[in-house]
Amino acid sequence: MPMTSGSTMALVAHDGMKNLLIDWSKRNKAALEPLTLFATGTTGGRLTDEVGLTLTALKSGPKGGDAQLGAMIAEGRLDALVFFIDPLSALPHDVDVKSLLRLAILYDTQLAVNESTANAVLANIR
Repeated sequence: MPMTSGSTMALVAHDGMKNLLIDWSKRNKAALEPLTLFATGTTGGRLTDEVGLTLTALKSGPKGGDAQLGAMIAEGRLDALVFFIDPLSALPHDVDVKSLLRLAILYDTQLAVNESTANAVLANIR
């Protein structure tokens, strides 16, 4: 069942994927604007500056932002997570990413890791 416009979504991207998330967000700005949005660190700043989205910026992923999102999922405060993961880069905070993904799966949170799945999640939220 599609969610209402009061739904919450987090937007996250690894460094190598930030431009892709920015471009996707620009194309989908009208659908994203009614949602309550959260983003980690630099991604949040870019989404605000370059796309014009209103959101709550959390800490950067490696500095606790992934953990903040995981807590929101565990507390039932996040309906969807769009996380553009760079599959070709080793990450020093890989354990945090795995924890966040584990919680999203455990709590049956809508999860997108690329443009195709992000489009599907966004279509379900509208």
